[in-house]
Amino acid sequence: TAVSCDQCHNGNYSNTPNTCNGCHLPDYNGATNPNHVTAGFGTDCAQCHDETAWSPSSYDHSIYPLVGSHTAVSCDQCHNGNYNNTPNTCAGCHMTDFNGTTDPNHVTAQFSTDCLQCHDETAWEPSTFDHGSTQFPLSGEHVGVSCMACHANGYAGTPTSCESCHMPEYNGTTDPSHVAAGFPTDCAQCHDETGWGNTTFDHNSTDFPLTGSHMGVNCVACHANGYQGTPTNCDACHMADYNSTTSPNHVTAQFPVNCGDCHGVVAWTPAAFDHGSTGFPLVGQHVGVSCVECHATGYDNTPTACSACHMPDYNTASDPNHSSAQFPTDCAQCHTESGWTPSTFDHDGDHFPIYSGRHNGEWNTCADCHTNPNNYSVFTCIDCHQHDDPTEVNNDHSEVNGYTYTSSACFNCHPDGNN
Repeated sequence: TAVSCDQCHNGNYSNTPNTCNGCHLPDYNGATNPNHVTAGFGTDCAQCHDETAWSPSSYDHSIYPLVGSHTAVSCDQCHNGNYNNTPNTCAGCHMTDFNGTTDPNHVTAQFSTDCLQCHDETAWEPSTFDHGSTQFPLSGEHVGVSCMACHANGYAGTPTSCESCHMPEYNGTTDPSHVAAGFPTDCAQCHDETGWGNTTFDHNSTDFPLTGSHMGVNCVACHANGYQGTPTNCDACHMADYNSTTSPNHVTAQFPVNCGDCHGVVAWTPAAFDHGSTGFPLVGQHVGVSCVECHATGYDNTPTACSACHMPDYNTASDPNHSSAQFPTDCAQCHTESGWTPSTFDHDGDHFPIYSGRHNGEWNTCADCHTNPNNYSVFTCIDCHQHDDPTEVNNDHSEVNGYTYTSSACFNCHPDGNN
């Protein structure tokens, strides 16, 4: 609209061309960005330009749509003065970037030259490479680790086993020493990716579950000699406790070394030994007695007879004198475990009524009748039942066959103490 007539007609108005190149061939030939001649562009300017201005050009880069960072790129950056057969692959322009990248080194890693597999057209970073699509998804402490930390030797055929990266940690661990213990190098059997400290090793899956006082014990307390073939029997760790125990003395008593027979894993005391399961349950005065009072000579074949412990009591008893009276040494015949007294000896039922009948309350001590303290089989009736004239008594009993004026004769006829 602002062009003078001569600019197009040049003083000749006959057969003036109406094509773009009729006037604009000098513009076509002089264009360098891009070079239209070299690029072999058509001379019909309207294919890319409109009549408002040369730029912006309306050329549709549909063969290779320009988006993201490509929108601001100069034509020559990709076409380099030649628009014929310009490649549309990433490597066509970006091999310099590919070859110069060191984190990771794309050449050494043998990455694909198709940049779109990991990058988009917005920017090189962040990369869209998804490590989770590989055989080694990154989680926990592995997130954020430098690529080179695992791929120092390249990205092709990188091993996924724990020891390929973590053998220094394995070899340097001392609590417990993984090398000495012969632990497997597959860290995932005991650890997770959250951190080394979160060990998932389950001791309860072994032959020796940890309960009670065993929980929290330092590993080397039991595994000082290693972790292979560690014994599970009590004496393997507790012989020092066994040997030093004095109440009772386990060595002298020849107790079994299987602590679990008497003790639980919570604490040594109280012991779970049940004396009631033996041939001698502890009741009455026997409860609370020190073990060594009965087991002074050991715990094997300890006798259960009363006399085994109580002969001193038997021998010193004077009311009555058990030894002289030739009482049986089975204390339980007359005594209970609650106490020596009262005795359950049944004088009335087994011998002569002194707690009932005519003799009840007529005596004070055993010696009233048993005048020989050394022999209770000797007794007297006559000492209490004296008669002024034994002859009269004799005459009264003249019809009694075998009668004599003796206490034993009285008892033979009067065993109940009555006339």
